[in-house]
Amino acid sequence: MPAVIFFAFLDLEQIEVKKDIPGQLFMKNTINKKDFYFIPGFHGVQETLRRKKVRVKELWIMEGKKSVRTEKILCLARELNIPVRLKKGSELADILPGITHQGIIALAEKFHYADLDNLLRISLQKQDQGILIAADHITDEGNLGSLIRTAAFFGAHGLLIPKDRSAGISTNVLKRSSGAHAHLPITRVVNMSRTLNILKKKGFWIIGAAGEGSESIYRFDWKRDLVLVLGNEQRGLSRAVRELCHEVVNIPSWGKIEALNVGVAGGIILSEIVRQRSSGS
Repeated sequence: MPAVIFFAFLDLEQIEVKKDIPGQLFMKNTINKKDFYFIPGFHGVQETLRRKKVRVKELWIMEGKKSVRTEKILCLARELNIPVRLKKGSELADILPGITHQGIIALAEKFHYADLDNLLRISLQKQDQGILIAADHITDEGNLGSLIRTAAFFGAHGLLIPKDRSAGISTNVLKRSSGAHAHLPITRVVNMSRTLNILKKKGFWIIGAAGEGSESIYRFDWKRDLVLVLGNEQRGLSRAVRELCHEVVNIPSWGKIEALNVGVAGGIILSEIVRQRSSGS
């Protein structure tokens, strides 16, 4: 049996914390990654616990980790009856090599992608206010994580990603999104073009974004139900997707840089969408 110790922070009541004995429970070779996934870092863990949409099996904290942020997360863990284990920093580094975990990791049940019909229901609750984001084969995990956080910040109703030739939800993506995945339904589709065609028939405007787009984002009327499609880092929008677009817009450049990171570009466009809709202009 693992030894049991107690952790105390400031005025926090004592919290039971289990400390692993070397060679015993929950070492990395005993974890079936098909059944669980890791959520690293303070923001990601805290937002996951707050939203309560994902079942967290255990919370792992590095030995000696004491801070106000740690205290808040331990309070949430206690409220949700989530076991907490102390682990050595070397153990956490072995489990998540190359990922900045900040000494805290949540072991959560396998990520469940949202159902497309559910995204439709949510986004069509208010007429001409629906916003879905489609990531057209974005392969960089950092870019996808950044886009998830940006979309959640501006209140998008969901994100669509293709099953193949695309980054999916991973520990790296969750780290980069800093907990935003808990606020944004994410759907994985087998065929992006076919899905966009379905949404088009449902009344959504399919709007692509590309540097060679014919319409400025500042002149386009965003007051309609729409899917904003952002393309691959190198190739941009795929031909099949581009042919489905009602319009392809661009972000005007006033400097010498012609291209932007997909997360930054998405943020600029979503900011203009929200501005127009909130101002009525």
